[in-house]
Amino acid sequence: MASLAQQFTGLRCSPLSTSRLSKPSILPKQNKMPGLLPIVSAAVISNAQTKERLKLKEIFEDAHERCRTAPMEGVSFTLDSFYNALEKYDFNSEIGTKVRGTVFNIDNNGALVDITAKSSAYLPLEEACIHKIKSVEEVGIVPGVREEFVIIGENEADDSLILSLKSIQYDLAWERCRQLQAEDVVVKGKVVGANKGGVVAVVEGLRGFVPFSQISTKSTAEDLLEKEIPLKFVEVDEEQSRLVLSNRKAVADNQAQLGIGSVVLGTVQSLKPYGAFIDIGGINGLLHVSQISHDRVSDIATVLQPGDTLKVMILSHDRERGRVSLSTKKLEPTPGDMIRNPKLVFEKAEEMAQTFRQRIAQAEAMARADMLRFQPESGLTLSSDGILGPLTSDLPVEGLDLSDVPPAEVTD
Repeated sequence: MASLAQQFTGLRCSPLSTSRLSKPSILPKQNKMPGLLPIVSAAVISNAQTKERLKLKEIFEDAHERCRTAPMEGVSFTLDSFYNALEKYDFNSEIGTKVRGTVFNIDNNGALVDITAKSSAYLPLEEACIHKIKSVEEVGIVPGVREEFVIIGENEADDSLILSLKSIQYDLAWERCRQLQAEDVVVKGKVVGANKGGVVAVVEGLRGFVPFSQISTKSTAEDLLEKEIPLKFVEVDEEQSRLVLSNRKAVADNQAQLGIGSVVLGTVQSLKPYGAFIDIGGINGLLHVSQISHDRVSDIATVLQPGDTLKVMILSHDRERGRVSLSTKKLEPTPGDMIRNPKLVFEKAEEMAQTFRQRIAQAEAMARADMLRFQPESGLTLSSDGILGPLTSDLPVEGLDLSDVPPAEVTD
């Protein structure tokens, strides 16, 4: 206390005046303390921040109260709307159900597919096609492709669905086989296997059985392996997975369509010193060396090779013995073209065959006319088209003179 008293000992206070009591003292501007201004500004900012915090606190408290007491107030999308939306996009995920989906990713083992389910679905490589493939891209499965799939299982690890295209393709293949059987048409099948009873051939992606009794040739199973043969359907039973085929019926059908003078497409199977064997729709025909060209052919291998495709004319067909004689000589526009220009023979084959048939028809008509000349009592006559008919008054009894009929010519 003594020291505090000593500090105030030297202080002097001026005497109070009445003037100072009556008027407030106005300090000069230079006597104001500059340090007071920042203190006032800081107080103003502090008050503004406090008000803002209080306002936000009120907003948060109000929002919390509304969430606690009336969470859906002012919201148009209700819980019922949510359930309705789920039902709209819900689908049957049972095995066997068909769904549409879009491929969005592929890998070496298959493809990921979006089917608008809670999780993506997967298409394994072995389920992407009815035929054996090495990648899904081979059958057009790429990102962005939309297809119809069938659900065949579920992956328990992640609850994703397993899809298949092969199952759908199998259904379509069976339907196609039933249609082809109803139409009684001939199809091509590739022999891929054999057993003691016959061979296995693939038709429309399905494996069918061809008993040895239904094979027209005496070829062994080993000879037929990996070859395509003509077939007809004998039995198509999807429920029992039975597909029975016949090569004998197909060959018989093809043989019935082989008319003398008709042109068919064939493939050289083998060469012999006396000619070439040509496969014409499952039937082996012989193209004799003398019927290859008008010019002499000393070595058949210089003109034909196994595997060559050519057009041939049917010269004769012995159904009982199963022999068919063929010719390319009759199809040559000029003698020797089969040796010098076989491509021209191929292009002009139908045209030359038509010329050949016209000449045959003319020869037959002339032969019948000659017959009628010596047998007018038959009561028949020959029209200008070479058709026999009743005798008419506008034709001479002795028959027609066909010596002026011009020979058929090839028009360019």
